[in-house]
Amino acid sequence: MIKYVSGDILLSKADAVAHGIAPHDDFKQGFALSLREMWPSMYKDFRHFCKTKSPKTGELWSWKGPQSPIIYNMFTQAPPKSEGSHPGRATESNVLHSLKNLAKTVKSEGIKSISITKVATGVGGLDWKDVKPLIENHLSDLDVNVYVYETYQKDVKAEEH
Repeated sequence: MIKYVSGDILLSKADAVAHGIAPHDDFKQGFALSLREMWPSMYKDFRHFCKTKSPKTGELWSWKGPQSPIIYNMFTQAPPKSEGSHPGRATESNVLHSLKNLAKTVKSEGIKSISITKVATGVGGLDWKDVKPLIENHLSDLDVNVYVYETYQKDVKAEEH
């Protein structure tokens, strides 16, 4: 079941949170920056992962800290052209492949609820009217609660139930 909510996704009580990034992202903007500030160890682990595994767009990397939900980092954007530069743009194809991987992972890991941003519509540069149907097509059949954070409201807890 998909439910569209307004609020601060960092206050979500869902088992997992998903968002879009680029391989080798520096987490210096958008929701990724908020995650980096809240869980600096996630960013450190991400940098190590990227250096050792060379992730590709469309893939997924998950992380779980001691006081965090599972964070699903979906590679929806092209990697930066050079270290320290901004990530490239997202593509619908990358979002599609990332969502397929997310749905498969949510099923296999037994996740009961997940919150997701409007992936690839901020820094990624895609239009929400193009991304929303992709989320609906790939996550609506999951037997879990899916909370799509359509409107950001800092420090406001969304009604997820």
